[in-house]
Amino acid sequence: MLPEVSDPAYVFDPNDPRAPTAEQWAALDREGRARVVAQLPSELPREGAPEGDAHRVPKERATQALGEFFRRAGRRVYLSAELPIYYPGERWFAPDLIAVLDVEPTPRDKWVVGDEGKGLDLALEITLHGDRKKDLTDNVERYARLGIPEYFVLDLLRSRIIGFRLDGSTKSYAPIVPQAGRWASRVLGLDLVVETGRVRFYAGSAPLLEADELIAGLSTMVDDLVAKEEALGAALEREQLRASAAEERARAEAQRARAAEMELAALRVEVERLRKS
Repeated sequence: MLPEVSDPAYVFDPNDPRAPTAEQWAALDREGRARVVAQLPSELPREGAPEGDAHRVPKERATQALGEFFRRAGRRVYLSAELPIYYPGERWFAPDLIAVLDVEPTPRDKWVVGDEGKGLDLALEITLHGDRKKDLTDNVERYARLGIPEYFVLDLLRSRIIGFRLDGSTKSYAPIVPQAGRWASRVLGLDLVVETGRVRFYAGSAPLLEADELIAGLSTMVDDLVAKEEALGAALEREQLRASAAEERARAEAQRARAAEMELAALRVEVERLRKS
Protein backbone atom coordinates (compact mmCIF):
# COMPACT_ATOMS: atom_id res chain seq x y z
CA MET A 1 0.00 0.00 0.00
CA LEU A 2 1.45 3.33 -1.07
CA PRO A 3 1.86 5.98 1.63
CA GLU A 4 -0.56 8.91 1.51
CA VAL A 5 0.95 11.88 -0.28
CA SER A 6 0.07 15.31 1.07
CA ASP A 7 -0.67 18.30 -1.15
CA PRO A 8 2.38 20.21 -2.35
CA ALA A 9 2.96 23.76 -1.16
CA TYR A 10 0.56 26.31 -2.58
CA VAL A 11 1.72 28.13 -5.70
CA PHE A 12 -0.41 30.93 -7.15
CA ASP A 13 -1.09 30.61 -10.88
CA PRO A 14 -2.32 33.91 -12.39
CA ASN A 15 -3.58 32.03 -15.45
CA ASP A 16 -5.73 29.75 -13.29
CA PRO A 17 -6.29 31.53 -9.96
CA ARG A 18 -7.45 29.13 -7.27
CA ALA A 19 -7.52 29.19 -3.50
CA PRO A 20 -5.32 26.67 -1.68
CA THR A 21 -6.74 23.27 -0.91
CA ALA A 22 -7.97 22.74 2.64
CA GLU A 23 -4.69 21.00 3.52
CA GLN A 24 -2.57 23.76 1.98
CA TRP A 25 -4.62 26.43 3.77
CA ALA A 26 -4.18 24.67 7.11
CA ALA A 27 -0.40 24.67 6.61
CA LEU A 28 -0.25 28.46 6.09
CA ASP A 29 0.32 30.92 8.92
CA ARG A 30 -1.68 34.13 9.29
CA GLU A 31 0.64 36.19 7.09
CA GLY A 32 0.71 33.50 4.43
CA ARG A 33 -3.09 33.33 4.34
CA ALA A 34 -3.33 37.11 4.06
CA ARG A 35 -0.91 37.07 1.12
CA VAL A 36 -2.94 34.38 -0.63
CA VAL A 37 -6.20 36.28 -0.20
CA ALA A 38 -4.57 39.45 -1.52
CA GLN A 39 -3.24 37.56 -4.57
CA LEU A 40 -6.60 36.14 -5.62
CA PRO A 41 -8.12 38.43 -8.25
CA SER A 42 -11.28 40.38 -7.51
CA GLU A 43 -11.75 41.20 -11.19
CA LEU A 44 -11.90 38.28 -13.57
CA PRO A 45 -12.73 37.92 -17.27
CA ARG A 46 -16.37 37.32 -18.10
CA GLU A 47 -17.26 33.76 -19.04
CA GLY A 48 -19.65 35.01 -21.70
CA ALA A 49 -20.82 38.12 -23.50
CA PRO A 50 -22.94 40.63 -21.53
CA GLU A 51 -26.67 39.90 -21.86
CA GLY A 52 -28.00 43.43 -21.45
CA ASP A 53 -30.68 44.90 -19.22
CA ALA A 54 -32.91 41.82 -19.36
CA HIS A 55 -30.18 40.05 -17.39
CA ARG A 56 -28.92 42.97 -15.31
CA VAL A 57 -32.22 44.39 -14.02
CA PRO A 58 -33.64 41.21 -12.39
CA LYS A 59 -30.31 40.64 -10.62
CA GLU A 60 -30.16 44.19 -9.25
CA ARG A 61 -33.82 44.20 -8.18
CA ALA A 62 -33.48 40.87 -6.40
CA THR A 63 -30.34 41.93 -4.54
CA GLN A 64 -31.86 45.25 -3.46
CA ALA A 65 -35.15 43.69 -2.33
CA LEU A 66 -33.43 41.01 -0.27
CA GLY A 67 -30.96 43.48 1.20
CA GLU A 68 -33.70 45.83 2.40
CA PHE A 69 -35.79 42.94 3.76
CA PHE A 70 -32.99 41.48 5.87
CA ARG A 71 -31.85 44.94 6.99
CA ARG A 72 -35.32 45.68 8.32
CA ALA A 73 -35.50 42.24 9.91
CA GLY A 74 -32.17 42.82 11.67
CA ARG A 75 -30.74 39.62 10.16
CA ARG A 76 -27.04 39.48 9.23
CA VAL A 77 -27.05 38.23 5.65
CA TYR A 78 -24.34 38.94 3.09
CA LEU A 79 -25.66 39.43 -0.44
CA SER A 80 -23.72 40.14 -3.60
CA ALA A 81 -23.86 39.81 -7.37
CA GLU A 82 -21.15 38.44 -9.67
CA LEU A 83 -18.64 38.28 -6.83
CA PRO A 84 -15.63 35.97 -7.43
CA ILE A 85 -16.02 32.88 -5.23
CA TYR A 86 -13.00 30.76 -4.27
CA TYR A 87 -13.63 27.32 -2.79
CA PRO A 88 -10.53 25.36 -1.68
CA GLY A 89 -8.65 24.08 -4.71
CA GLU A 90 -11.53 24.92 -7.07
CA ARG A 91 -11.67 27.12 -10.13
CA TRP A 92 -13.34 30.44 -9.32
CA PHE A 93 -16.95 31.15 -10.23
CA ALA A 94 -19.23 34.19 -9.89
CA PRO A 95 -23.00 33.54 -9.57
CA ASP A 96 -25.45 36.26 -10.49
CA LEU A 97 -26.57 36.42 -6.85
CA ILE A 98 -25.30 34.84 -3.65
CA ALA A 99 -26.50 34.78 -0.05
CA VAL A 100 -24.51 33.81 3.04
CA LEU A 101 -26.37 33.75 6.35
CA ASP A 102 -25.20 35.00 9.72
CA VAL A 103 -22.11 36.89 8.59
CA GLU A 104 -21.39 40.59 8.62
CA PRO A 105 -22.77 42.24 5.45
CA THR A 106 -19.67 44.38 5.01
CA PRO A 107 -18.46 45.12 1.45
CA ARG A 108 -16.14 42.52 -0.07
CA ASP A 109 -14.39 42.22 -3.42
CA LYS A 110 -14.18 38.40 -3.30
CA TRP A 111 -15.34 35.48 -1.17
CA VAL A 112 -12.57 33.11 -0.11
CA VAL A 113 -14.18 30.20 1.71
CA GLY A 114 -11.07 29.29 3.70
CA ASP A 115 -10.69 32.87 4.91
CA GLU A 116 -14.38 33.48 5.61
CA GLY A 117 -14.84 30.18 7.40
CA LYS A 118 -17.92 29.13 5.45
CA GLY A 119 -19.25 28.70 1.94
CA LEU A 120 -22.34 30.00 0.20
CA ASP A 121 -25.82 29.22 1.49
CA LEU A 122 -27.60 30.08 -1.75
CA ALA A 123 -26.72 30.80 -5.36
CA LEU A 124 -28.99 32.15 -8.09
CA GLU A 125 -28.24 32.32 -11.79
CA ILE A 126 -30.19 34.16 -14.48
CA THR A 127 -30.03 32.53 -17.88
CA LEU A 128 -31.09 34.16 -21.13
CA HIS A 129 -28.87 33.83 -24.20
CA GLY A 130 -25.75 32.66 -22.39
CA ASP A 131 -24.42 29.18 -21.61
CA ARG A 132 -27.58 27.34 -20.59
CA LYS A 133 -25.66 24.09 -20.10
CA LYS A 134 -23.47 25.80 -17.50
CA ASP A 135 -26.45 27.14 -15.57
CA LEU A 136 -28.84 24.20 -15.94
CA THR A 137 -26.49 21.22 -15.91
CA ASP A 138 -22.88 21.92 -14.94
CA ASN A 139 -23.71 24.17 -11.98
CA VAL A 140 -26.21 21.66 -10.63
CA GLU A 141 -23.45 19.08 -10.27
CA ARG A 142 -20.78 21.54 -9.16
CA TYR A 143 -22.80 23.49 -6.57
CA ALA A 144 -24.09 20.27 -5.04
CA ARG A 145 -20.55 18.89 -4.84
CA LEU A 146 -19.42 22.09 -3.11
CA GLY A 147 -22.25 21.74 -0.59
CA ILE A 148 -24.24 24.89 -1.45
CA PRO A 149 -27.61 24.20 0.25
CA GLU A 150 -29.84 25.82 -2.41
CA TYR A 151 -29.49 26.75 -6.06
CA PHE A 152 -32.06 28.58 -8.19
CA VAL A 153 -32.11 29.42 -11.88
CA LEU A 154 -34.31 32.13 -13.36
CA ASP A 155 -34.85 30.92 -16.92
CA LEU A 156 -35.92 34.05 -18.77
CA LEU A 157 -36.42 32.30 -22.10
CA ARG A 158 -39.12 30.06 -20.66
CA SER A 159 -40.26 32.44 -17.89
CA ARG A 160 -39.75 29.89 -15.14
CA ILE A 161 -37.71 29.19 -12.04
CA ILE A 162 -35.84 25.95 -11.46
CA GLY A 163 -34.87 25.25 -7.88
CA PHE A 164 -32.62 22.68 -6.21
CA ARG A 165 -32.04 21.80 -2.58
CA LEU A 166 -29.15 19.75 -1.24
CA ASP A 167 -30.08 16.28 -0.02
CA GLY A 168 -27.99 15.70 3.08
CA SER A 169 -28.04 11.94 2.69
CA THR A 170 -26.93 11.77 -0.95
CA LYS A 171 -24.93 15.05 -1.13
CA SER A 172 -26.73 15.76 -4.41
CA TYR A 173 -29.48 18.16 -5.43
CA ALA A 174 -33.16 17.31 -5.38
CA PRO A 175 -35.58 19.48 -7.38
CA ILE A 176 -37.71 21.94 -5.42
CA VAL A 177 -41.31 21.30 -6.44
CA PRO A 178 -43.25 24.55 -6.78
CA GLN A 179 -46.47 25.03 -4.86
CA ALA A 180 -49.07 27.27 -6.54
CA GLY A 181 -46.38 28.84 -8.70
CA ARG A 182 -43.98 29.44 -5.81
CA TRP A 183 -40.58 27.93 -5.11
CA ALA A 184 -39.83 27.86 -1.38
CA SER A 185 -36.36 28.77 -0.16
CA ARG A 186 -35.64 27.35 3.27
CA VAL A 187 -32.38 29.29 3.34
CA LEU A 188 -34.07 32.66 2.92
CA GLY A 189 -37.40 31.76 4.52
CA LEU A 190 -39.06 33.24 1.43
CA ASP A 191 -40.87 32.12 -1.70
CA LEU A 192 -39.65 32.85 -5.22
CA VAL A 193 -42.05 33.72 -8.04
CA VAL A 194 -41.54 34.73 -11.67
CA GLU A 195 -43.16 38.10 -12.37
CA THR A 196 -42.73 40.22 -15.52
CA GLY A 197 -39.31 38.89 -16.44
CA ARG A 198 -37.80 38.88 -12.97
CA VAL A 199 -37.74 36.88 -9.76
CA ARG A 200 -39.99 38.24 -7.01
CA PHE A 201 -39.65 37.26 -3.37
CA TYR A 202 -42.63 36.79 -1.06
CA ALA A 203 -42.80 36.66 2.72
CA GLY A 204 -46.11 34.88 3.19
CA SER A 205 -48.62 36.72 1.02
CA ALA A 206 -46.65 39.98 0.95
CA PRO A 207 -44.12 40.67 -1.82
CA LEU A 208 -40.78 42.13 -0.86
CA LEU A 209 -40.76 45.72 -2.05
CA GLU A 210 -38.16 46.68 -4.61
CA ALA A 211 -36.21 49.95 -4.62
CA ASP A 212 -38.58 51.86 -6.94
CA GLU A 213 -41.58 50.66 -4.95
CA LEU A 214 -39.96 51.69 -1.67
CA ILE A 215 -39.17 55.11 -3.12
CA ALA A 216 -42.74 55.47 -4.42
CA GLY A 217 -44.13 54.44 -1.04
CA LEU A 218 -41.87 56.85 0.83
CA SER A 219 -42.77 59.64 -1.62
CA THR A 220 -46.46 58.98 -0.99
CA MET A 221 -45.86 59.10 2.76
CA VAL A 222 -43.98 62.38 2.38
CA ASP A 223 -46.77 63.81 0.21
CA ASP A 224 -49.36 62.74 2.80
CA LEU A 225 -47.35 64.30 5.63
CA VAL A 226 -46.92 67.53 3.66
CA ALA A 227 -50.66 67.62 2.95
CA LYS A 228 -51.43 67.03 6.64
CA GLU A 229 -48.95 69.72 7.66
CA GLU A 230 -50.50 72.18 5.20
CA ALA A 231 -54.00 71.32 6.45
CA LEU A 232 -52.91 71.81 10.07
CA GLY A 233 -51.24 75.09 9.12
CA ALA A 234 -54.41 76.31 7.43
CA ALA A 235 -56.51 75.27 10.42
CA LEU A 236 -54.10 77.04 12.78
CA GLU A 237 -54.22 80.16 10.63
CA ARG A 238 -58.03 80.11 10.69
CA GLU A 239 -57.97 79.65 14.43
CA GLN A 240 -55.51 82.51 14.80
CA LEU A 241 -57.74 84.70 12.64
CA ARG A 242 -60.75 83.76 14.77
CA ALA A 243 -58.73 84.47 17.91
CA SER A 244 -57.63 87.82 16.50
CA ALA A 245 -61.21 88.71 15.65
CA ALA A 246 -62.34 87.68 19.12
CA GLU A 247 -59.57 89.78 20.68
CA GLU A 248 -60.61 92.75 18.53
CA ARG A 249 -64.21 92.35 19.63
CA ALA A 250 -63.09 92.09 23.24
CA ARG A 251 -61.02 95.27 22.90
CA ALA A 252 -63.97 97.09 21.32
CA GLU A 253 -66.29 95.92 24.12
CA ALA A 254 -63.75 97.06 26.70
CA GLN A 255 -63.48 100.47 25.04
CA ARG A 256 -67.27 100.80 24.99
CA ALA A 257 -67.43 99.77 28.63
CA ARG A 258 -64.78 102.35 29.59
CA ALA A 259 -66.63 105.03 27.60
CA ALA A 260 -69.88 104.13 29.36
CA GLU A 261 -68.17 104.30 32.74
CA MET A 262 -66.70 107.71 31.91
CA GLU A 263 -70.10 108.95 30.70
CA LEU A 264 -71.74 107.62 33.86
CA ALA A 265 -69.14 109.31 36.03
CA ALA A 266 -69.66 112.58 34.20
CA LEU A 267 -73.44 112.32 34.70
CA ARG A 268 -72.98 111.70 38.42
CA VAL A 269 -70.77 114.74 38.68
CA GLU A 270 -73.41 116.80 36.86
CA VAL A 271 -76.18 115.48 39.11
CA GLU A 272 -74.19 116.31 42.18
CA ARG A 273 -73.49 119.80 40.85
CA LEU A 274 -77.16 120.38 40.19
CA ARG A 275 -78.12 119.23 43.67
CA LYS A 276 -75.74 121.76 45.21
CA SER A 277 -76.89 124.65 43.06
